[in-house]
Amino acid sequence: MTRTIAVSGSASGIGKALTELLRARGDEVIGIDLVEAEVVADLSTEEGRAGAVEGVLERSGGTLDGVVACAGLSGPLTLAVKVNYFGAVALLEGLRPALARAERPRAAAVGSISGTQPVDEIVLRSCLNGDERAAVEAADEAVDKGRGRTLYPSSKAALAQWLRRSAVSPAWAGEGIALNAIAPGVVLTPMSAPLFADERMRKVMDEAVPMPLNGYADAVVIAEALAWLVSPANSHMAGQVIYVDGGAEAVLRGSEVF
Repeated sequence: MTRTIAVSGSASGIGKALTELLRARGDEVIGIDLVEAEVVADLSTEEGRAGAVEGVLERSGGTLDGVVACAGLSGPLTLAVKVNYFGAVALLEGLRPALARAERPRAAAVGSISGTQPVDEIVLRSCLNGDERAAVEAADEAVDKGRGRTLYPSSKAALAQWLRRSAVSPAWAGEGIALNAIAPGVVLTPMSAPLFADERMRKVMDEAVPMPLNGYADAVVIAEALAWLVSPANSHMAGQVIYVDGGAEAVLRGSEVF
């Protein structure tokens, strides 16, 4: 049976790989991106988020079988907080009623192993409090003071915490909507190219991954995991952040985290 699934970040990277995979399986995908998508929208702004939700609802007829929040930015940028957290949450929350109308609704987000790294506590708390103005102000200050590298981990840590809190609520689990996340390690995409070009970072990454013979995952590997999360086969998993990283998270955080 054909299912209708909305995917943000559908024009590149993991979102593009997932869109192609789902369509190859016979699903209808409503892509959301800045360019080359069924719904063209900027998830860094309130207007863009509202436009994305409205555009998806119009194309889907108000009912969705799945939503995947893939769109994201890396780097020491305030914009990463706006897109990675506020953009993803607004999309998932805005489309939740459409999911609730489906027979077997599923939702997923793309987190990151970076979410386990040190964060900016003010940015993190502001995100979880839903205070975008405060989060942006704190993020700008972090950039000004040379702490911009904490912003990507902060945005992904906040997203993971929001997801685990929300997934088991009456609005999500109570409506039968399975909400989970895939947290990749380093993936071979244009976004990660600067990391591989940096010899020091490449050495750090190589030392953290205990499956060297498998190499680094490309976008299709993450897409396959996301596709399962939003499939009917995933009937009981909720509130989980699954690391697809060659074992890096287990190395970095140790066996006491389970």
